[in-house]
Amino acid sequence: MGQRQLFCLGRTLLRRCRILVLGEATASIDNATDAVLQKMIRTEFKYCTVITVAHRIPKVMDCDMVLAMSDGKVVEFDKPTKLMETEGSLFCELVKEYWSTSNGNI
Repeated sequence: MGQRQLFCLGRTLLRRCRILVLGEATASIDNATDAVLQKMIRTEFKYCTVITVAHRIPKVMDCDMVLAMSDGKVVEFDKPTKLMETEGSLFCELVKEYWSTSNGNI
């Protein structure tokens, strides 16, 4: 699984795009490979705008900004650290829920 995503990322690296949109790009990849790819994306695309659509909390924790949506509407948009400090933040609640169900495993 995930060969198509890997091929597309490789093609994007060769093109040196300035904007990279990832729509669950590593969803079909095992956790070890995903960690390697996330590190590579952060390194190789550090001078690009990277927009990541993700449903797994660990994928967005080190992003510059997070946009949280509910029912197709933007609920909040800020730095992950600031959202984590905001009482009643949807993002903060999602992170708490993730950690309580995953027992801290990424």
